[in-house]
Amino acid sequence: MSANVGGQAVLEGVMMRSPGTWAVTVRRSDGGLARVCRPISSAAARHRWMRLPIVRGVVALGESLVIGFRALSVSATYASIQPGEEADPEEAAELTRGQIAFAFVIAIGFALIIFKVSPAVITGFLPIHNTAVFVVVEGAIRVSFLVIYLALISLIPDLRRVFQYHAAEHKAINAYEDGAELTPERVQSYSKIHVRCGTAFLLWVMVIAIFVFALVGRPDWPILIGSRIVLLPVIAGLAYEVIRFGGKHPRNPVVRALLAPGLWLQSLTTREPTLDQVEVSIQALRDVLDAEAASGPSPVEVMA
Repeated sequence: MSANVGGQAVLEGVMMRSPGTWAVTVRRSDGGLARVCRPISSAAARHRWMRLPIVRGVVALGESLVIGFRALSVSATYASIQPGEEADPEEAAELTRGQIAFAFVIAIGFALIIFKVSPAVITGFLPIHNTAVFVVVEGAIRVSFLVIYLALISLIPDLRRVFQYHAAEHKAINAYEDGAELTPERVQSYSKIHVRCGTAFLLWVMVIAIFVFALVGRPDWPILIGSRIVLLPVIAGLAYEVIRFGGKHPRNPVVRALLAPGLWLQSLTTREPTLDQVEVSIQALRDVLDAEAASGPSPVEVMA
């Protein structure tokens, strides 16, 4: 059985992770590859209750954010090194616990304000008196904000290479899951879309929120705003279960139809990579697979 592998694009490189390891490969300015591999001490692997449905999604999201911040920090270190300079892989700059906590708060706070609280506030000022209509309109505004946000950042030139590495990550995982030979030319032929992508996860968070918030109704402002914040872990956990189910049944036509909007949304966050970029993603994948083979299987699952 193949290892469960996910990943993330970073600055001039790719981070790949398995249940027990994450690895970053970065293309240095001199053309060489910088590689860093770190073990993962997953709470879900140690505590069975953290692998329960919905709970496991919240745990996976938190761990993915922490690892993502660490990988970005490492990639920034290597991407900034000039030709002739060296950096010790064991001393590659990583965020401290305090820095990770600060980045986590900023990221979650931004997401809550823009995609949770703001739609509720805007809808509250509209002349809507029916609770069902209120929830649907709020959800439509929330999804629109996400699509507009992704469309706008996709226009930033400096992010194009990040989106190319995002596609390279997907191609490598698709090829690996298909049992193909991991060469740049072979991997390049695979799709840059993956059903377990975090972009699709974000869309499902927005959609599922409509149904969850419908249960809350339209209470007074303090409860309305508070519910959008407090219920986020539940919504994220449910969205994770949807993505997880889709990842286990990727060829089912009904599942593909349900996941189609999330797959389409990935067109905004992926760009066709070069062979050099695919080579980077393959190296990160090989490193994490080698480490996984050495450490043994784990019950934890990850998103692509």
